Amino acid sequence: MSTTPGPVPAPPPAAHPAPELFTWEFASDPYPAYAWLREHAPVHRTTLPSGVDAWLVTRYADARQALADQRLSKNPVHHAEPGKTGIPGERSAGLMTHLLNIDPPDHTRLRRLVSKAFTPRRVAEFAPRVQELTDRLIDDIVSRQGGAERGSADLIHEFAFPMPIYAICDLLGVPREDQDDFRDWAGMMIRHGGGPRGGVARSVKKIRGYLAELIHRKRQDLGDDLISGLIRASDHGDHLTEAEATAMCFVLLFAGFETTINLIGNGVYALLRDPERRERLQASIAAGETGLLETAVEELLRYDGPVEMATWRYATRALTIGGQEIPAGDPVLVVLAAANRDPQRFTAPDTLDLTRSDNQHLGYGHGIHYCLGAPLARLEGQTALATLLTRLPDLRLAADPAELRWRGGLIMRGLRTLPVEFSASVPLHHADGVSEM
Repeated sequence: MSTTPGPVPAPPPAAHPAPELFTWEFASDPYPAYAWLREHAPVHRTTLPSGVDAWLVTRYADARQALADQRLSKNPVHHAEPGKTGIPGERSAGLMTHLLNIDPPDHTRLRRLVSKAFTPRRVAEFAPRVQELTDRLIDDIVSRQGGAERGSADLIHEFAFPMPIYAICDLLGVPREDQDDFRDWAGMMIRHGGGPRGGVARSVKKIRGYLAELIHRKRQDLGDDLISGLIRASDHGDHLTEAEATAMCFVLLFAGFETTINLIGNGVYALLRDPERRERLQASIAAGETGLLETAVEELLRYDGPVEMATWRYATRALTIGGQEIPAGDPVLVVLAAANRDPQRFTAPDTLDLTRSDNQHLGYGHGIHYCLGAPLARLEGQTALATLLTRLPDLRLAADPAELRWRGGLIMRGLRTLPVEFSASVPLHHADGVSEM
């Protein structure tokens, strides 16, 4: 028998290799990685691209618990390196005192003030303006085709991006002549969302300076807008400092436009890749029914929602989530995108089901930090989808899905561009087709 040693066998491959997170491939489709985490490491400690170590919570039950757990603070003071978390530039701009960064009792006081100004009645009364903005943007897209039989557009930059910007500016009370400045500043924030923090910080500083000056002007001449409503609420006994008012308006703008951009962009993208369900929704809208449109928007929020991870939380003391001990001071990120596809909570979670009725998704959070602007975002999403599918009924994707790129970043999930084609010979909603925004 030969005694010559043979080659040393390679070690067996790991039974369940951990996925690589935060790559471009991951950004394009994070859901397989999230499925792995839910099964094998549901509360997973990882190093983020910023160098910060944080815990990712991926199962629905754990996520819902964490979102309502008051031992998880929103205040970055509980983290050893608070400057590395949160919205870039908000600390240096003096914008920390908003709802995403504070806990009760300050959170309770500020949310009560904003709720007085941001009422369901105000949102409902705003519906005609949202419809007008939607129609004018589609008019602009169609008129730019110059009479061609077929038209094309980037639905993100020409529709999904400007619509919520102009809408939130109107709601806040930003004068029309200043709104293009806001569009430019917001565009800088979007373009640099996954890149150098300096670009975002410069935009944040410009917005902060403008809002502080606008609030000062509004105090001298109150109107029927959200900023005036905040000032009135403060003047009736509640306490709202100038810094708090500025930070509050900033976060309403910041949270109010990017979530809606992604809701429209991700939603249209999903429908264009599923013609059968898209056509069924179109037929329902054409018949004047609203039920399917409403459940469709909720399903799009669950299936590929605009917010991938809830905003930062910090353990105020050692606690346990999903059987995992979290040390005091550690950041916790609740992965809404993972929780919303948990098979323990949703039947066939990776299937887009526009008729899904049992759909308590976490797309807008849960607990005391549930998104205050959710009714407005739903209004904008429903209006955008219904109008696009009605006025551009043969809308189709004009790019290979593999070629599309998603914006980097932790919190938001959205496409950089969404190239589409359509029949350009559709009637304009307004005779001249000229935007008056």
